[in-house]
Amino acid sequence: MNVKLKPLADQVLVITGASSGIGLATARLAAQRGAKLVLAARSESALKQLVGEIRGKGGLAIHVVADVGREDDVRRIAAEAEAAFGGIDTWVNNAGIGLYGRLEETPVDDMRKQMETNYWGQVYGSLEAVKLLRRHGGGAIINVGSEVSERGIPLQGSYCATKHAVKGFTEALRMELEWDKAPISVTLVKPGQIDTPFPVNAKNHLSSEPHHVPPVYAPAVVAEAILHAAVKPVRDVYAGGGAKGMATMAHLAPGGIDRPMEKMVIPGTPSGRPPLRPIEQNGLDHPSERLEERGNYEGHVMRTSLYTKAALNPLPAAAALVGTGLALFAARKFLPHRPAKIGGSAGAGTAKALHITLEARPGREDEVAALLDGILAEVEHEPATRPWFGLRRNGSTFEIFEAFPDEVGREAHLTGAGAALLMERSNALLSKPARIDRLDVMMRKGEVKTITPVSGATVPAERH
Repeated sequence: MNVKLKPLADQVLVITGASSGIGLATARLAAQRGAKLVLAARSESALKQLVGEIRGKGGLAIHVVADVGREDDVRRIAAEAEAAFGGIDTWVNNAGIGLYGRLEETPVDDMRKQMETNYWGQVYGSLEAVKLLRRHGGGAIINVGSEVSERGIPLQGSYCATKHAVKGFTEALRMELEWDKAPISVTLVKPGQIDTPFPVNAKNHLSSEPHHVPPVYAPAVVAEAILHAAVKPVRDVYAGGGAKGMATMAHLAPGGIDRPMEKMVIPGTPSGRPPLRPIEQNGLDHPSERLEERGNYEGHVMRTSLYTKAALNPLPAAAALVGTGLALFAARKFLPHRPAKIGGSAGAGTAKALHITLEARPGREDEVAALLDGILAEVEHEPATRPWFGLRRNGSTFEIFEAFPDEVGREAHLTGAGAALLMERSNALLSKPARIDRLDVMMRKGEVKTITPVSGATVPAERH
């Protein structure tokens, strides 16, 4: 059934988890665009502050103090929304809580409590939304899943389980409503790593403060995806190109990504800093009274996602680095070292070399060249970490060479704008992927003193 949704300015939105992170960013953006809001969270003080902020700018919002893990609280959200506005148009199930720790060291009671919020909260919200939307002519249900709805990761196993459950429930609900020809769209939004207070508010059973593993995106990237789904029916959307890359690898090579994921996430999640607060002060057991949209991630944060923009507003794709290649690029330091097509002496040093080969779609070669030139120009602007690099084109075949003088520079580059830009500009072409005849990623560990690529490619000489 073709579901027609109202313009955002004509809508009433329910947003759970509205006092922090993604929910807060979505509430603020929806208010700016004229929507009427029903904002739900556990912290009354934070909600009152947010409603005051929105009303002070001419918006219309009410708040409902609720714990979405309690079915009666969710029913009260629906009742107050209907009493205040006569119905709703979109219900956003966003509330969620983090839980860090090895599964063997995480209390089952904590896992159960997390499931009550992250999964049952979305079940209760979705079912209440269906009732309201059936009565009032239809609308949208938007459930916030995660990139880990597609792929489990270590140290957040319980969280992954909740988001897998959300995905299964959302897909089943969508099909049942389609079968009924109900005028209700059901969307699953799958964010990647987002710079919100999620790690700070999570209950943490690790020995140090957790933080995100890059690439990391601003909350506005997810808010834009959610509000797009409120006005245009879409089955699902990845918020952040990194999420798409990881999901693609998980589907194409589930076993092959296990070891790289272990090496990237297990040492990469603990920050090495002492926990910011005692374990008793956590968002699983107590609501946060702080109205905070952004977290404390210290690396580069992508303010926008070209992939997500392209996926929501598809344009003819010039070419694509398929998700496999993107995930390999993101995780290249953890992959088995293979001989690279880069000449030069290799000793026992710590520098890394990378060679990527891709085949562009016929007729789109110049667009691919412009894309890759822009990426390398961004890398050139990283004076502290600038690698040796080069780009070669032979008809529709493109080759990228990259090498670093030492491990420190390489590590800094991986969390900088250049690496993130490669992910995003490449992923932006995935909304309508073109055929890739060849994609090869080869690496070598060793000291690279001179770089002389095959077939006469031009690469800068060693920099000091």
